[in-house]
Amino acid sequence: MTAPGLHMSGAAHAGDAQLFAPLRLEVPAGRWTCLLGPSGVGKSTILRLFAGLGGEVTFDGTFGADDGAGLQGRVALMAQDDLLLPWLSALDNVLIGARLRGDRANRDKAREVLDQVGLTSHATKKPAQLSGGQRQRVALARTLMEDRGIVLLDEPFSALDAKTRSQMQDLATDTLRGRTVLLVTHDPAEAARLGDRIVIMTSDGLHDVPPPPGPAPRGIDDPATLQVQGALLSALRAA
Repeated sequence: MTAPGLHMSGAAHAGDAQLFAPLRLEVPAGRWTCLLGPSGVGKSTILRLFAGLGGEVTFDGTFGADDGAGLQGRVALMAQDDLLLPWLSALDNVLIGARLRGDRANRDKAREVLDQVGLTSHATKKPAQLSGGQRQRVALARTLMEDRGIVLLDEPFSALDAKTRSQMQDLATDTLRGRTVLLVTHDPAEAARLGDRIVIMTSDGLHDVPPPPGPAPRGIDDPATLQVQGALLSALRAA
């Protein structure tokens, strides 16, 4: 699968409220770009625009894929909320994309993806029977199931405990290798572990922070990774 890069240049507002000031964002093809910043600066708005869900947003500028083709049908989005349908089982929630498109449901693949996120024994449970972290893992499985070249992740691991978060980071990095991933996160450690490009977004615009050397996922105790983590935290505190 060939995954294009993404680009955005412009500003966004909703009514009289500015969502973000003019900016220029480049998301390299086939790599992980981590976007950090204070709440309310417009990070999630950027994801929604790329996903085609910015109906209430007025965007002045241009954005799209670097290959010039449209984004429709090539993007998978995992939002902050798990958005699971309460009347469906975990397995059927993973398959909801195919169901909505009228495609044949590949239940064997869905079970395999649920096994990857450690939820084989919970496949028949409804969302109300799952913990917050388990629900988030179902949402991750649903995103992985879509098998798209462009993947937009909005704090996908925030509800997980530290051990599971690290495991899911490793799984996502391996499963999405070669895809174009834009990850919004508030976690400097996560960005330092996963980012091929790391960008801090503030009300003044975008600011690059050089990532640690080496491929992701980087070791949680790698000195260079810890150094970048500290630099990111300092920058966020000053933002």
